[in-house]
Amino acid sequence: MTDQKIVTINPLTQETIASRDYMSDAEAEDVVKASHEAFLDWRLRSLEDRAEVIRAIGKALRDSKDEFAELMTREVGKLLKDSRDEVELCAAICDYTADNGPTVLADEEREVDEGSALVVHAPIGVVYGIQPWNFPCYQAVRYSISSLMAGNGVLLKHAANCTGSGLFLRDLYERAGLPKGLFGVLLISHDQSDKIIEHDLVRGVTLTGSDKAGRAVAAKAGEHVKKTVLELGSNDAYIVLDDADLDLAVRTCVAGRLYNNGETCVNAKRFIVTAKNYDKFLDAFAEKFGAITMGDPSEKGTKLGPLVSKDQRDKLHEQVEESVSKGARLVVGGEVPDRKGWFYPATVLADVAPGQPAYDDELFGPVASIIKAENDDDAMRIANDSRYGLGGGIFSKDVEKAKRLAADLFDTGMIFINCYDIATPNLPFGGVKNSGYGREHGPEGLKEFVNVKSIKIA
Repeated sequence: MTDQKIVTINPLTQETIASRDYMSDAEAEDVVKASHEAFLDWRLRSLEDRAEVIRAIGKALRDSKDEFAELMTREVGKLLKDSRDEVELCAAICDYTADNGPTVLADEEREVDEGSALVVHAPIGVVYGIQPWNFPCYQAVRYSISSLMAGNGVLLKHAANCTGSGLFLRDLYERAGLPKGLFGVLLISHDQSDKIIEHDLVRGVTLTGSDKAGRAVAAKAGEHVKKTVLELGSNDAYIVLDDADLDLAVRTCVAGRLYNNGETCVNAKRFIVTAKNYDKFLDAFAEKFGAITMGDPSEKGTKLGPLVSKDQRDKLHEQVEESVSKGARLVVGGEVPDRKGWFYPATVLADVAPGQPAYDDELFGPVASIIKAENDDDAMRIANDSRYGLGGGIFSKDVEKAKRLAADLFDTGMIFINCYDIATPNLPFGGVKNSGYGREHGPEGLKEFVNVKSIKIA
């Protein structure tokens, strides 16, 4: 791979930030072996010892918040405020893991007819993570901290857009006391990545990305009977029922669509509004979207930064144009601005229906798809009419009714009632259908990559 480079480009200035060499196969092999060698010692350290290192990582993240946030904003174009919030979320994940990991992963005594028994949560070995660019810190922290708490080694293949963030995180982990080599960063191609999945020393694989990428990675891991956790994006539906507080719904849905420049798997994306509220919701939503101005993501007053790349911006625009050609109505935005930077305006599509990308596919950027439902029951039907099932939301003044709908009928992994959020350290994160499987965060996430051993003593 010596004749190729990993190039990171600032999406605001379109200037190259860094150009790095791909690793040779031998160099990648050394990173895998180093993680495994460090794991052999790390697995023997007590849960409490591991927790203290993870607590120190949380402190190091907070101490480096401004530096890390500025790097992420340069690499991927996210608002500087959002970058700072991301680092704080990652530090909170470390705090939660340090506080709860030793208890969640502790040996459990079980009653048996004769003798005694233990259930032990043992580490499995080296876990390989393939991660996207939209949350350069969080995507890596989300799986690595739980795996490290369990006693595993960790490998990271980060997106080319944020290679610098991956390297920054590795160095930060080691400054905080993580054994050198235990968390290894791989600067490798897709073909080389397949070899890492196949590697005998790699025992688990986790990926965040498209459903297409998820199928490929799961198939490759399945050939070698390796555990996978997949988070594959979504087309999250937010339902506005007849009795919703419209002001709250509009305000929350606008924020939920634009968070992180609209480049988030759990962004609010489809807005399913009952006929009773549709016109008022659409008018108010479009008014707020039309007032959103684009600008330098590092400046305090900016509401919408550039998309991560030209390819990402062009794909989004193609999806908008195809949706309009198939019957969607462009209400606000929808034109590529004539300016430096890979910007795309806050865009509203109405009359969205099946067969349009705005209805069927994930639009990864600041485009809202507004869909009319006949009534509350029809709204829930439309919400579930998707190949995805990561998150979603319900707006209703009848919270008990909304809770029943969320628990019994909404076919997703996470539901927000009268609010929008992305992740909480003690709540499981993950989806169903083409949004993947497995969970991160909470006790459930801490146990994804462990060997649950049964030990019976006579």
